[in-house]
Amino acid sequence: MRHIISVLVENEFGVLARVAGLFSARGFNIESLCVAETMDPTLSIMTIVTTGNEFILEQILKQLNKLINVIKVVDFKNVDYVAREMILVKVAAENEKREEILRLTEIFRGNIVDVAPKTYTIMITGDEEKIKAFLNLLKPFGIKDLVRTGPIAIPRGDKIIKIKEGKGEDHG
Repeated sequence: MRHIISVLVENEFGVLARVAGLFSARGFNIESLCVAETMDPTLSIMTIVTTGNEFILEQILKQLNKLINVIKVVDFKNVDYVAREMILVKVAAENEKREEILRLTEIFRGNIVDVAPKTYTIMITGDEEKIKAFLNLLKPFGIKDLVRTGPIAIPRGDKIIKIKEGKGEDHG
């Protein structure tokens, strides 16, 4: 089973290595990992996507909570949330296909971020299904290169993870 976990950490040297090391030392796989500063530059938020059964998830959560620089761990399993990812995809764009690629990009609310004589680089954001659908439609044109963020997630509605005075507080 796939799990999305959000980890609020102190923004310090070595924290990412310790979190990744926790996973690798126990044989847990990280499917994707996104890390960025929060509005407080002393804190970062990690969004980790992993797979495993309930026992594995429980072990991951317990081990993450034991790490010194971890302030808060949120498992999105029982939380209603919004998740999005971003891709940058370089696609072959020969003269006769350029208009069709532009239409597809508009339909998916994407942006052309680079134009070259024989390629377009397109940015798309959305949920996993939207990303898959767009990529499937681009395949016949010839995908030359692709990078993606993996999902990032935040609770829906009034439920928030509030960052105040260097601490994570769960309100809702």
